[in-house]
Amino acid sequence: MNQTILIDTAKKLVAPGKGILAADESSKTIQKRFDKIGLTSTPETNLAYRSMLFTTSGIEQYISGVILYEETIRQSIEGKSVPQYLESKGILPGIKVDKGAWRLPNFEREKVTEGLDELRDRLTEYKNLGAKFAKWRAVIAIGEGIPTEAAILANAHALARYAALCQEQDIVPIVEPEVLMDGGHDPARCQEVTEQTLKIVFEQLKLYKVLLEGMLLKPNMVISGKEAATQALAEEIAQATVETFKKVVPFEVPGIVFLSGGQTPDQATENLAAINKIGGPWQLSYSYGRALQEEALNTWACFTDSARRVGKEENIKTAQQAFLDRAQKVSAARSINPS
Repeated sequence: MNQTILIDTAKKLVAPGKGILAADESSKTIQKRFDKIGLTSTPETNLAYRSMLFTTSGIEQYISGVILYEETIRQSIEGKSVPQYLESKGILPGIKVDKGAWRLPNFEREKVTEGLDELRDRLTEYKNLGAKFAKWRAVIAIGEGIPTEAAILANAHALARYAALCQEQDIVPIVEPEVLMDGGHDPARCQEVTEQTLKIVFEQLKLYKVLLEGMLLKPNMVISGKEAATQALAEEIAQATVETFKKVVPFEVPGIVFLSGGQTPDQATENLAAINKIGGPWQLSYSYGRALQEEALNTWACFTDSARRVGKEENIKTAQQAFLDRAQKVSAARSINPS
């Protein structure tokens, strides 16, 4: 482990005014996105869409890193590998390394993320392909009788082992324990579960000797469930989020890169701004997927004909402008000084 490399990379990922683009959708997930616009996912169409995002002029002003999918890290743009292309723009390439969430044995309604088998070898390969950081997502569901301590502990244990393996390769781990928005719970319940989850996660990270200065946390905001009758306001979300994190997230962690977690682009931007108005001892940044991409995807999704189903060339510049505009808005929200 080279602590200097890890700390330097982590700081670059949360540089002032910048955040991370999550473009690591699995083949199954990107097909769900494409279903809404009538497009079939193939390696070629996936690359065409992601190239539209990555080649946007000026995006490096707001994007410090991009999380790639296994397929994408092996593809090329303009004669360069995708990692090389991103680095040529001053953007750090990263990689999603988990293998998805699967049912936890004996816990029918809860999941544990898998992918630790052979992860050391895969990380060596990803490093050789140019990856500077990685991401592993765990999902914690809220419902009657859940989450259980067993499910939280199983996911926290996996996150810690993943993080330790990443740092062994000088790859910065993004630790993502996501308390899901699914359900009708209120913010108080989300706050309770988020605090419990993060407490156990950092206990496990400490147990596995993970260098906190050389990692990033990618958590949910403390927010209402999607089916809740009353939705919390941005100021309420911000207050509960910062209050919770100050209790359980060590100040040594250089940055918190929030996930959007099903929020609309406007909601994710407004809530991030409210959080930064309060501020904290960490860089409070973003690692958004849909919240950065949605408007660009909808603009790009105009087709030449029903047979080709390929985005029109003339729509690329318009889609890129939509992407750039949203990135600028999110960057501005992340750059607000605490009141």
